[in-house]
Amino acid sequence: MASHSQFGKSRSNLSNMSDANEPGRPSVPSKVKFSRRTNSGRYVSYSRDDLDSELSAADYANYTVHIPPTPDNQIMDPSISQKVEEQYVSNSMFTGGFNSATKAHLMDKVIETETTHPQMAGSKGSSCAIPGCDAKVMSDGRGQDLLPCECDFKICRDCFVDAVKTNCGICPGCKEQYKNTELTDLVDDYGQQRLPGPEGSSGAKMERRLSLMKSTSKSVLMRSQTGDFDQNRWLFETSGTYGYGNAFWTKDGNLGSSKDGDGDGEGVEMQDFMNKPWRPLTRKLKIPAAIISPYRLLIFIRVVVLALFLTWRINHQNEDAIWLWGMSVVCELWFAFSWLLDQLPKLCPINRATDLQVLKEKFETPTPSNPTGKSDLPGLDVFVSTADPEKEPPLVTANTILSILAAEYPVEKLSCYVSDDGGALLTFEAMAEAASFANIWVPFCRKHVIEPRNPESYFSLKRDPYKNKVKSDFVKDRRRVKREYDEFKVRINGLPDSIRRRSDAYNAREEIKAMKMQRQNRDDELLEPVKIPKATWMADGTHWPGTWLTPGTDHSKGDHAGIIQVMLKPPSDDPLHGVSEGFLDLTDVDIRLPLLVYVSREKRPGYDHNKKAGAMNALVRASAIMSNGAFILNLDCDHYIYNSEAMREGMCFMMDRGGDRLCYVQFPQRFEGIDPSDRYANHNTVFFDVNMRALDGLMGPVYVGTGCLFRRIALYGFDPPRSKEHTSGCCSCCLPRRKKSHVSEENRALRMDDDDEEEMSLSLVPKKFGNSTFLIDSIPVAEFQGRPLADHPSVKNGRPPGALTIPRELLDASTVAEAIAVISCWYEDKTEWGTRIGWIYGSVTEDVVTGYRMHNRGWKSVYCVTKRDAFRGTAPINLTDRLHQVLRWATGSVEIFFSRNNALLASPKMKFLQRIAYLNVGIYPFTSIFLIVYCFLPALSLFSGQFIVQTLNVTFLIYLLIISITLVLLALLEIKWSGISLEEWWRNEQFWLIGGTSAHIAAVLQGLIKVVAGYEVAFTLTSKSGGDDVDDEFAELYVVRWSSLMIPPITIMMVNLIAIAVGFSRTIYAVIPQWSKLIGGVFFSFWVLAHLYPFAKGLMGRRGRTPTIVYVWSGLVAITISLLWVSIYPPAGTTGIGGSFSFP
Repeated sequence: MASHSQFGKSRSNLSNMSDANEPGRPSVPSKVKFSRRTNSGRYVSYSRDDLDSELSAADYANYTVHIPPTPDNQIMDPSISQKVEEQYVSNSMFTGGFNSATKAHLMDKVIETETTHPQMAGSKGSSCAIPGCDAKVMSDGRGQDLLPCECDFKICRDCFVDAVKTNCGICPGCKEQYKNTELTDLVDDYGQQRLPGPEGSSGAKMERRLSLMKSTSKSVLMRSQTGDFDQNRWLFETSGTYGYGNAFWTKDGNLGSSKDGDGDGEGVEMQDFMNKPWRPLTRKLKIPAAIISPYRLLIFIRVVVLALFLTWRINHQNEDAIWLWGMSVVCELWFAFSWLLDQLPKLCPINRATDLQVLKEKFETPTPSNPTGKSDLPGLDVFVSTADPEKEPPLVTANTILSILAAEYPVEKLSCYVSDDGGALLTFEAMAEAASFANIWVPFCRKHVIEPRNPESYFSLKRDPYKNKVKSDFVKDRRRVKREYDEFKVRINGLPDSIRRRSDAYNAREEIKAMKMQRQNRDDELLEPVKIPKATWMADGTHWPGTWLTPGTDHSKGDHAGIIQVMLKPPSDDPLHGVSEGFLDLTDVDIRLPLLVYVSREKRPGYDHNKKAGAMNALVRASAIMSNGAFILNLDCDHYIYNSEAMREGMCFMMDRGGDRLCYVQFPQRFEGIDPSDRYANHNTVFFDVNMRALDGLMGPVYVGTGCLFRRIALYGFDPPRSKEHTSGCCSCCLPRRKKSHVSEENRALRMDDDDEEEMSLSLVPKKFGNSTFLIDSIPVAEFQGRPLADHPSVKNGRPPGALTIPRELLDASTVAEAIAVISCWYEDKTEWGTRIGWIYGSVTEDVVTGYRMHNRGWKSVYCVTKRDAFRGTAPINLTDRLHQVLRWATGSVEIFFSRNNALLASPKMKFLQRIAYLNVGIYPFTSIFLIVYCFLPALSLFSGQFIVQTLNVTFLIYLLIISITLVLLALLEIKWSGISLEEWWRNEQFWLIGGTSAHIAAVLQGLIKVVAGYEVAFTLTSKSGGDDVDDEFAELYVVRWSSLMIPPITIMMVNLIAIAVGFSRTIYAVIPQWSKLIGGVFFSFWVLAHLYPFAKGLMGRRGRTPTIVYVWSGLVAITISLLWVSIYPPAGTTGIGGSFSFP
């Protein structure tokens, strides 16, 4: 594509070429070769005449001058030139999109403050002291200047080469001879490790990326299935090495070579490795039989009792109130069905445990195949998504990013991508500030083993921060970092005003310039007011390519170019220790930072950008091209890493035996800032600690949107390896049996649709993934890197130990330009992104649908509950916000029920109980219809003087007692094996009724209107009232915001309160009081009101704020209505109004 040609050469190479015309150099041959890179990547040569005839062509900007090397014009060492280009890439902002060229804007600075970390974008370096040269002095990995002379004369690389070759090696500063004139030795002397590649490593980019798609005869995706292609041997058979400790497959089958490197020495045989004691990375902990056996027995007993009770209810009608009996029986039948759907998947709960020590021994301990003990763990890309800095504060997002950068995972294997779907400059500069502060925060965390590694949470801890800290300088370091963090917060919070003031100043300057130009061009004419666009300006004095504060053409939330900025360039492959000088003593502390990339996908009017799911898919494609981590961890911007070892714990499952069949590892969501009583069940512990643990015993938990570690290949829509034929299930008798394939399961790692005969030819792959060859080439590489170690005969589809100790590729401009192309708004057109590949579109709960599709293809998932919470986030504690959150979830469930993602249509690969669990996800909102009716039944009973049964006989009471007792016992056993508290269980029961009578019924109505009428109805806030106490941590809990969702629960409460008053009045003044019917009605009314108590408390606001007169008037109104009801409808057997009661 055209964008490649704009980034074909690094600046360093161009500087070499420019040296040929300088005086004192031998003349260059008269014939200069010009070439143009075509869309296919081939260079087309031109003569001078041909070039002159095309000077006016549009492709002229794409020409690159290639000057042959001469004795005085030698090409820079590839490893050094790549590092120079990588620095250029990290200092450039790349923009582009549909019908627009990809551009790289070299930025002098990213933020107002000066950045010093060598990996940071816009980091300042020393300038060359040679007059007329504006190049930067070479620097090492710490950002320190590389000065070849003891006089510390600052000189750039090109001037140093000139001094050596043309000035006899004399230093321009002190006029003495250089002691070391070799540039490569100079770099080595300063501790910058060279990364020599294999023979021919200076070839094309695709070869260095281990491209597997170059064959024109067969697609690699098909070849890896048919057995014609040995992926292990092809990837790692080479005569060179990729770095220290790399394992490559030699021709004789050894995993290593002798000291001489000829492979004939004491190599390590695979059998020797297999004979070692093998230890698993994870263990499955079953629930004790003393708990799970009674639990299952109680479920069976309750099912039998419910069946007998419902049979009895149907056979014993209430002839006096047949309508009341009919409604109650229908509701009870649905409740029994709903309870069964919820309870059946809980039959097989399990717990799991990981062994991080075994993970370290296998992947990070020196072995014959990995002599230096380099990390052999696969790459991991972390996605953080944000959309609106006004709703999602930049400080929260910045703290999440800092917790990721400080996580305990190999720095060179970790990458962080931040998706800014709003394209806001505020988010961009907040990210840049976070990257700058990480230079202090991350080494501090590593030095003193800080937990948690979110600075806001860490400095807000109420426990003793000095406990278990053994280093003497901890107190001093903590105070310094705390002071720096306070200044960091001030800068982040001041960014909105800073950006606004800066933009106003630049816009005023542009307006003055325009007025001056107008005066010069029109001397005598009447001047018109000058109108210039109110742009938003970056710190380097250029226009922000994203959304402007004052929206304009190509600069609004739904209309802006794609943006990629490498905030922190990839770290060096070897550890880089700090020094004792400076802010902190960082001796023996690795100061490297992971790769950090800002991404804002292109948005244009007329395109459906599919909200969060579309943003996540854009990150999947961009990350595949830039880092291609085999695994992806996605986090919301308010969910930070609370346990720095969480990534390793998740990797234990992925790298264990059979882990290649896991599509994702889901972590539980834990929340901070929740009120102590958890009034609205925000912790949601029943779901995360009961339901999810139970699903872990089946095919795995559902995906809940954040805190999930994905296998990249599973997101690409491939089937799991060793996918067996599934003929079991409810439809097995109707489905034809598949023919057994002659292809071995070991060679079908990349397969779609479970079709062995399908050949994914080169023409078919772009229809699925798009036309990016970079992206397609990365697929088999990601699949290979995600395999577990082949360290035991029982490990199938494994990879050789030491295979992933290869240094990460350096970023070049063509790679970032390709990433810009794949985040364009048009890229997904006529592809399977969003329908089969990546996050699935079409539902507001795209997380559940995405996980369902993976389970439907036969993948399994795992639930990882760590001893220390893996991640923590925030949740709304305000009643209205909580109801709207539940409304969104329930609306997504209704959409799932009416779509082809309904579990009734699942494939035979999905287990029966897993199918039941997904069916319950789509059905549970419909319970609200019957729940609302049932909540009105006690009031109707009290108003009418009837009950759901003819009389409260012994049989009915016994059934009711047994059902209630079994429910309580089941709850107690669930509490026992899940670890939750009884109060948490009760809070969940209360909010089940609150949500069922408010948000769930609204979601059902919204879904039905969407299906029948074809348009959506949004339930939004109608009015707001803010809290007054700023200092109260839980002030938001008492804020009352009116919403239409509150109408049904308020109505239910008022009707039941009035009905109780009416029932008492009727019974008291009756000639023959029917106390049994009153007790039955009042009991169920109190059951409803007890569940709605948190809702009523939320309506009253802060305790003591509700005036006493409100309660007085409420009581008077209830008494008045009840007296009027009794007066109008007197009890049976009375002649006067009001029975025996009379007014004085």
